[in-house]
Amino acid sequence: MNSPKRWPYCERPNAVDLNSVLGRLRLTLNRDRLIETARALIAVPSPTGQAGAVLDRAAEMLQSDGLSVSRVAAGHDPAPAVVARMDSGRPGRTLQFDGHLDTVHLPFCPPKLEGDRLCGSGASDMKSGVAAAIEAMRMLRSSGLLTRGAILLTLHDLHEAPWGRGEQLDRMIVEGIVGDAVLLPEPFCEHLPIAGRGAATWKVILRRNGLPVHEVHRPADQPSVIAAGAELVRHLQTLDDQLKHQVHPVAGRPSVFIGQFHSGEIYNQFPQEAMLEGTRRWLPGTDRQAVEAEMRQFFAKLACDHGVEADVEFRLIRDAFSLDLDSPLVTKFQQAYSAVVGRPLPTGPKPFVDDGNSFWALAQIAAITHGPRAGGQHTVDEWVSLEDLERVALIYAVTAWLFCNQETA
Repeated sequence: MNSPKRWPYCERPNAVDLNSVLGRLRLTLNRDRLIETARALIAVPSPTGQAGAVLDRAAEMLQSDGLSVSRVAAGHDPAPAVVARMDSGRPGRTLQFDGHLDTVHLPFCPPKLEGDRLCGSGASDMKSGVAAAIEAMRMLRSSGLLTRGAILLTLHDLHEAPWGRGEQLDRMIVEGIVGDAVLLPEPFCEHLPIAGRGAATWKVILRRNGLPVHEVHRPADQPSVIAAGAELVRHLQTLDDQLKHQVHPVAGRPSVFIGQFHSGEIYNQFPQEAMLEGTRRWLPGTDRQAVEAEMRQFFAKLACDHGVEADVEFRLIRDAFSLDLDSPLVTKFQQAYSAVVGRPLPTGPKPFVDDGNSFWALAQIAAITHGPRAGGQHTVDEWVSLEDLERVALIYAVTAWLFCNQETA
């Protein structure tokens, strides 16, 4: 492959008009190539935990583009993560593009074009966004605009809960497979998320001694797991009412949510077990381990008071998230967004948890979630706007040019 053209000294970023850079990048954006990349990724079924084949496909495409590609298991041998790097050969910041290629466990839908929309499993969440990030790397390579620093692309499995909880990416972060800042092309573009709550699932099974029996044969001294569960619901609702007074100016309020309460097999059987399950969300700056300890103590005390046993499961999804508006990533991203769209992107909360939370919580690395206009996430009707994919690819490429092309990190 021919080496990319390098800009002459007089055309370094501090001397080049941003509109000129955007024009050069537009010339290198290949819509057909972008669509075909997204189609190729969508065409490979990849339910969470089983994304090895699509990661292999992504690695093959990146290698054919002449990029340096390596694979790391990061604790998940069936689907080694993809680590691709495009290095300018000169000092500067490293901007990371990060994406997951696993999808929720639903019937597979192959890729299909419908007007401006590309449909199929993972089309919106988030294989098309990954394709836009890959196209941004190709654009930078073809234009020769990356004169300092590097682009790091990481792709992985184990994102979608409850089948995965970010374990593979967390391992990569801890092992230092990170850049100086991260862009994540999740399908969210309404505003720039600058703060978000952490989240965990909880599940408690209340048990009594003895066997299930007909109600008329119920031992008088046996506790009721349904009564204990009902009391637990009341206490959790009280806790949620107390939490509503802790309000973050952007992220909102912490919460306790109950989504399931099951007990018994038929109407007149005295049940042996009751199961309750829900979520707990907390604000930036909160110690997640303290949150877990509080919940466990809460369940243990209620079980003791009612004479039942409590089997408790508390599983982290992602920790809370915060983004410094003065960070270089935010500054450069907003410049890029304004150049492409014509105005800066308004700021707001992160309404969900994603891998950006992990970068911040585990390594204090600034991460921006911004992807294409899309819909149908976690359904069989996923779609993405092809026109918006081009916009995302341009914004990622311009952000990288602004962020990386300087001598020191």
